[in-house]
Amino acid sequence: MYRTKVRFENVVDAQKFVGICNDINFKVELYSGPYVIDAKSIMGIFSLDFSTPIELCAHCDNSDDFAERIAPYLALD
Repeated sequence: MYRTKVRFENVVDAQKFVGICNDINFKVELYSGPYVIDAKSIMGIFSLDFSTPIELCAHCDNSDDFAERIAPYLALD
């Protein structure tokens, strides 16, 4: 399992992130307060508050490739 925090600056970032998540074959979830969102759902991601970092949980064994692909969206806070 891979956990980190991500941040989206705009709608285009969110769309690209969903595209990455849809290219993989494991489950990716985003946690925002009490809500759990499927990271492969563009409508779900649009329901999130982009002004704060969002916790990500990827259900995978080897996260190196995935982490590299989502590096532009990692929250550095």
